[in-house]
Amino acid sequence: MRLLLDTVTFLWATLDDPRLSSRAREALTDPGNDVFLSAVSAWEIAVKHSLGRLPLPGRPAQFIAAQRSLHGIQSLPLEEGSALYVTHLPDLHGDPFDRILICQAIVHGLALVTPDHQIAQYPVRIIW
Repeated sequence: MRLLLDTVTFLWATLDDPRLSSRAREALTDPGNDVFLSAVSAWEIAVKHSLGRLPLPGRPAQFIAAQRSLHGIQSLPLEEGSALYVTHLPDLHGDPFDRILICQAIVHGLALVTPDHQIAQYPVRIIW
């Protein structure tokens, strides 16, 4: 299975947060799954860290790269097709970061690993 991590899922998984569901943890550690972190999530982490709203054990660039490497998570760039797919989404979720992740999941046929129940309103497979 091909998985796209929501930003909070990446943070909870890499920081060993107990809020990560057992189903999500199993999916992330299954060697048969390909796991991706979007460049959009890296951007969100960097923005929130720079605003002082997201403390990290290091600078975002080093933290994200180290954690992706440690956990075998691949980077997913944001390409034009996913960015433009947002015009097909109904306005059910107000977070622009999440809306782009939804677009990427749909366009690339990825299951989205997220605790955000609002995302389930879209035609995307959710794992939690």
